[in-house]
Amino acid sequence: MSETVIVGVSGGVDSAVAALLLQRQGYAVQGLFMSNWDEDDAYCTIAQDFQDARRICDTLKIPLHRVSFAADYKEQVFALFLREYRAGRTPNPDVLCNREIKFGVCLNYMQRLGAERIATGHYARLEQSAGAPALLKAADVAKDQTYFLHAVAPEALRQTLFPLGDLQKADVRRLAHEYGLAVHDKPDSTGICFIGERPFRDFLARYLDTTPGPIESADGNVVGEHRGLAFYTLGQRSGIGLGGRRGGSEAPWYVAAKEVARNALIVVQAHDHPLLLSDLFTVLDLHWMTQPAARELECSVKTRYRQQDLPCRIRIHADGTVQVSLNSPARAVTPGQYAVFYTGDRCLGGGVIGDRALQRPITYNQGLLQEVS
Repeated sequence: MSETVIVGVSGGVDSAVAALLLQRQGYAVQGLFMSNWDEDDAYCTIAQDFQDARRICDTLKIPLHRVSFAADYKEQVFALFLREYRAGRTPNPDVLCNREIKFGVCLNYMQRLGAERIATGHYARLEQSAGAPALLKAADVAKDQTYFLHAVAPEALRQTLFPLGDLQKADVRRLAHEYGLAVHDKPDSTGICFIGERPFRDFLARYLDTTPGPIESADGNVVGEHRGLAFYTLGQRSGIGLGGRRGGSEAPWYVAAKEVARNALIVVQAHDHPLLLSDLFTVLDLHWMTQPAARELECSVKTRYRQQDLPCRIRIHADGTVQVSLNSPARAVTPGQYAVFYTGDRCLGGGVIGDRALQRPITYNQGLLQEVS
């Protein structure tokens, strides 16, 4: 009797081809369409996505289940999302969604439906062994999603298949077209599912009490007024609402820092201004795929998705927090986002970025600047 695998079918091409490949490998495949947000939201594409998921499963002649985890999502993911924004940080809910929902309550639901394995359309690879499974980058480096999977429990990964891990995205679309899957040319989804295409500030304003405050230049001059610190993130250029000042530079402004205690937004007029650079930062709430054997380790780190790996040295403190020292300063290391560590293709784990600093003086505008602490 074939092993039963339930695939999370989102209505997109990746999960469709994941189901196709597993079916071709002889698994007894079923689909599950999961929704995590209220379906009456005008900006949510869930109705169309479900119809696409139905067409996929009809073409493959596999059953499709449907379930809503909206209540779990709001309690376990969205509540933290809002709490982090209120604290002046910039969270990434996709990491929590994978850990708590897709590979948490959804995995448990799939098991109750009879799944012996689960599968998704994520671009990642797994190596199973007697110990914890190894989470490896996908063959398609541009699509690799291990950054978003680093916090998934090893117990969940032991039961998971990632059929797309060895494929390029172009091959996935080609397979979908060859097998008559109607979503072969459907655009990839972008952004956070519950926000959709709506203006981000309008969405946040529905849930957060925001207080306007001063926008200040690096030298302490007030140059404008912000709408609320939650609406801004480090490195941001558009949407600040500042033009050139009389007698001043016409260069664009960038968000360099948030001073929550004073409700002040600090901005600078250079893409690589020292206030935007860091070469030392802390990481909290660590989740390791396997606990490192040594307290100090040379590896690489990503501080945001689709970023080049940054060579670094990490030191694990007795309280479990990590100090990261980069070989070269990086731009817009953002508190609240995730730092994910790698050795080669292997994902070691990661955690939430805390404090950041620029420890070494750098040459800037042909002058040596003071250290920024």
